[in-house]
Amino acid sequence: MIELRTPSEIDEMRAAGRFVASVITATTEAAAVGVNLLELDALAHEMIRARGAESCYIDYHPSFGASPFGKVICTSVNDAALHGLPHDYVLQDGDVLSLDFAASVDGWVSDSAKTIIVGTPRAEDARLIATTEQALAAGIAAAQVGGRLGDISAAIGDVAEAAGLSVNLDFGGHSVGRTMHGDLHLPNDGRAGRGLKLKAGLVIAIEPWFIHDTDEIYTDKDGWTLRSRTGSRAAHAEHTVALTPDGPLVLTARD
Repeated sequence: MIELRTPSEIDEMRAAGRFVASVITATTEAAAVGVNLLELDALAHEMIRARGAESCYIDYHPSFGASPFGKVICTSVNDAALHGLPHDYVLQDGDVLSLDFAASVDGWVSDSAKTIIVGTPRAEDARLIATTEQALAAGIAAAQVGGRLGDISAAIGDVAEAAGLSVNLDFGGHSVGRTMHGDLHLPNDGRAGRGLKLKAGLVIAIEPWFIHDTDEIYTDKDGWTLRSRTGSRAAHAEHTVALTPDGPLVLTARD
């Protein structure tokens, strides 16, 4: 069931959005050449403890995961597109790192992701990240009360098509509320004017992700990390957004 939130509930959700944004910012700033992915997970874990929040990942065990995730943040490096399981890996110069984090504060969940380049950037990686952020902005702008879910999907897909990127439709955005993944699935491509009518109170995670030269992925032997079939690099961007009569409200906006 897709639930709509009241204005007061959306106001309550702001705390979770601010906290998730703070963790994305802190881990982004901590990521540098020579830093271990496990150090980033430990930082996020400590911030959860200090805030009195709850991790959405550590016990997360959906049908596509080999076991409970066991960590509190996704760290996807280079050809890892999604669900990167933190492990004993030291970041290298030029690595592309996606940080994806979700947590519950006072019973409300927010979810956000950001991709950065560690150290010296490659031009093609910077372009891919910029395109992903552009697609996220386009999707948010299309999240208007009275529109259709396909408007958001189409806005994201149009950015990808203009950049010559293909789109995987298996994993995309989703509704957010008391749990991380609600019943609504938001593909990263679609047809405008189609799908669920967008109403005030809908809260969704909008999350485009693209790979340089393919949309095909496979599951790493760790049972979680989704990697590109070609070994090319990926980028991922995400915000939790509440639909209001005054327009989309980005709950996970970062200062």
